[in-house]
Amino acid sequence: MHSGVKLGVAGAIIAAVVFTSTPYFGFSGNDGCNFSNFGQSDVLRIGYFPNINHAQAVIGLGRGDFQEALDGIEVRTQIFNAGPAVIEALNAGAIDVAYVGPNPAVNGYVESNGCNLRIIAGAASGGAVFAVRGDAGIDSEADFAGKKFASPQLGNTQDVALRKYLLDHGYETKENGGNVEVLPAKNADIVTLMVKKEIDGAWVPEPWGAKLIKEANAKILVDERDLWPEGEFVTAHVIVRTDYLQNNPDTIRKLLEAHVDETNWINENPDEAIQVFNTELEKLTGKTIPEDEFEEGLSRMTLTWDPIKESLFQSANDAFDIGFLRARPDSGIYDLDLLNQVLSERGLPEIQ
Repeated sequence: MHSGVKLGVAGAIIAAVVFTSTPYFGFSGNDGCNFSNFGQSDVLRIGYFPNINHAQAVIGLGRGDFQEALDGIEVRTQIFNAGPAVIEALNAGAIDVAYVGPNPAVNGYVESNGCNLRIIAGAASGGAVFAVRGDAGIDSEADFAGKKFASPQLGNTQDVALRKYLLDHGYETKENGGNVEVLPAKNADIVTLMVKKEIDGAWVPEPWGAKLIKEANAKILVDERDLWPEGEFVTAHVIVRTDYLQNNPDTIRKLLEAHVDETNWINENPDEAIQVFNTELEKLTGKTIPEDEFEEGLSRMTLTWDPIKESLFQSANDAFDIGFLRARPDSGIYDLDLLNQVLSERGLPEIQ
């Protein structure tokens, strides 16, 4: 079982965030990479989404937990709605750290020839479903011919999962001469499209699956957890710009301490966490998630610091196989030394 604790499952609460001066020796760099050397920074710029699989950031930054842990460091935040925009900002030096899904992280690593970013922790596992309209006449994979499905964005994590699932069951999309259509659309628009019966199903992250069930007469055809060993697959990571990691390891260590502690707190206090999340979400977006949809969505998700590496490489292979990735990433995409130092100090299992 991975190091994260399911929401609602008991685990140790570690309230104090303590920084120690253990030396950092994890990063050595890739051949051919030219890293900026701006020295130490007294600012940390963090990007994240107002999504439940980024709950550590939404809650931890919203109520000041991360800022307290990063004492002496000015924390600036930026909200995003799409993974490619996160990678663009990271590459441009506009942010230093981000919560982001696996496919954008892999693409950013590959397109920079392994230079620009490192994954330093996991954030969420699970929380993605293939929901179909209850009256669309779909009871199994045998019923896909002539159907129209949606995903949140061309080439994003759920889009790759949907297209790979179709291929595995013998279906080609229309642009490839097949008889199944895949329409990229924003999650909110997917709900509207299904309510209007303009699509037959969608592969979406939570809580949008729960929302489709409640508001669009949908049913779950595939809970993506059922497609993975032990039901675990990464849906959100913490990434860092490589030059920032190299020049500011103490700051990143403090951030990871806060991330681990926030994960523990949320998992130990799910009811309170839902309330706090919605409070912070309303500040960010002016909206909240209905509590029943929130709880259902969370029931299919695990918040964790474990990056679940095997699932990342499998997702990357899938993206490569369907033409969304020009090369497969190597193990250099990860730098988990600081995370393992934090876990070891807290008596938690290190990531192998």
